[in-house]
Amino acid sequence: MESKSLRIVYMGTPDFAVAPLEKLLDNGYDVVAVITAPDKAAGRGKKIRYSAIKQYILDRYPDIPLLQPENLKDPAFVEALQKCKPDLQVVVAFRMLPEVVWRIPRLGTFNLHASLLPQYRGAAPINHVIIQGEKETGLTTFLIDDQIDTGNILLQQKTAIAEDETAGELHDRLMLMGSSLVSETVAQLASGHLKPKTQELYIKNGEVLKKAPKIFKEDCRVDWKQSGSVVNNLIRGLSPYPTAITFIEQSDKKKVLCKIFRASFEEQDVSELPGSFQTDGKTFLKVAVGNGYIQIHSIQQEGKRRMSIRDFLAGFNFSPGPYRFF
Repeated sequence: MESKSLRIVYMGTPDFAVAPLEKLLDNGYDVVAVITAPDKAAGRGKKIRYSAIKQYILDRYPDIPLLQPENLKDPAFVEALQKCKPDLQVVVAFRMLPEVVWRIPRLGTFNLHASLLPQYRGAAPINHVIIQGEKETGLTTFLIDDQIDTGNILLQQKTAIAEDETAGELHDRLMLMGSSLVSETVAQLASGHLKPKTQELYIKNGEVLKKAPKIFKEDCRVDWKQSGSVVNNLIRGLSPYPTAITFIEQSDKKKVLCKIFRASFEEQDVSELPGSFQTDGKTFLKVAVGNGYIQIHSIQQEGKRRMSIRDFLAGFNFSPGPYRFF
């Protein structure tokens, strides 16, 4: 069967899912329906906000049917999918699918995952690979089964992680890489030459599998007693969202919440207690950790905008002191 004549149902929600869909459509694939999350009220005004996928379809391909099921097991939704008669379903950054949905296409349903499976299964692989200090990551397409991120692998693509790269920057690179990998996976599945491989074949002897669970607010707190590389990797891995958080405490115990978006680590001997800091009040602020200093480059004080450390220092009143981060 010619790959371009495949009937494809595409499922996705955030920005990360837009580029692969755009690639499929630009390459002439027959996307017969798009599935995305229901609209949600957001912000102080509770204004209805569309998903990135919905906005893209409405702007570029309004004739493609768009479904937004609340319940993926709803018989009406399942029937609507069946009527699409898909040969293949492609999933990028969507919800876990019930078996009644992923079994519909004759070629199966595959997912794009932002790690080199079986490593970093879970909801936040891009954040976790940086938090863990990995030097390499990548993308995997795999056939969905009844568990999370465990299905047979189709294709993988590797990429190095730069020393100062943030989760947001890696996200944007993987998003573009993923568009090509999804398109290549569709073409090879259509040709009949792509043979799925069990994930056990990708596990080296003695290798420990690392997970990538959803990140919660309590996971974002900086512990200044940790080594500088651990602290810096946490800041990189949570930037720009959900962002590493810390507090500045005055001598009068007043606390100021801050988000740190970018920093760097200077390894050296230190005599100060972790969390204490040095600054000239104009150009730099560096915080003591166990084995050196974390130099802060971009920060946001609660109730204010994100700013460079120079702008932050220009507007922050450091008297009376002393101050410390905790």
